[in-house]
Amino acid sequence: MLPNELISRSPLRILEKSTHGGVGKGNIGVISARKGVGKTACLVHIATDQLFQDKHIIHVSFAADTSHIMTWYEEVYQEIARLYKLEDDNIHDKLTKNRVIMNFKQDSASVPKVLKGIRAMVKDAQFGADIVIVDGYDFEKSTPEEFSIFKEMAEEMNIEIWFSATVHRDDTNIDEHGVAKSISRFKDNLAIMIQLEPRENYIHLHLIKDHDVYPAADNLHLKLDPHSLLIMNES
Repeated sequence: MLPNELISRSPLRILEKSTHGGVGKGNIGVISARKGVGKTACLVHIATDQLFQDKHIIHVSFAADTSHIMTWYEEVYQEIARLYKLEDDNIHDKLTKNRVIMNFKQDSASVPKVLKGIRAMVKDAQFGADIVIVDGYDFEKSTPEEFSIFKEMAEEMNIEIWFSATVHRDDTNIDEHGVAKSISRFKDNLAIMIQLEPRENYIHLHLIKDHDVYPAADNLHLKLDPHSLLIMNES
């Protein structure tokens, strides 16, 4: 299958159609869930879909060891290649060149320091990022005021940012729409909010916020397949 056909048939086109074109430049999206439910898999599939479209990705990780991030990208690519019968090794090499992984420790790296590192990668290293993935950021340790700096950077650099956000199992502090306040308190700076909800044999992608609509109609009809680690059509 040709890459263009793969892109047009990707279930992520459903995400874009259901959310007024997706997150969009200058905006931020978030995928929240309990630990181990599939946030990183979703973000890596979203990033890989953009890499297939010749976009450039910076993946920021706050994990102690980033080797598993590389593994996620490789496994998601291999699953897509198998599913869509891709045989061109040059595609894999091109996707790898358009991806940078940066590692920070949130306890010792302030938000301004993280953003300084991203700006240096874009401006000094001339890596023209289209999307920044921020995985492992601790929302409970942050504040809406601090988080707004990411929004300012997204607008200034005309980029799209996706975050993962962990909701703790025993977190019962929820807002009037059933969303954990540890996440909803940031909603003013979030264009898209998606919550992963475990079902019997898969993970449902529940759309919580669609730009100015909160709560949004849960009309994504997308799931994360726990076997392939890919976002797929729910039907």
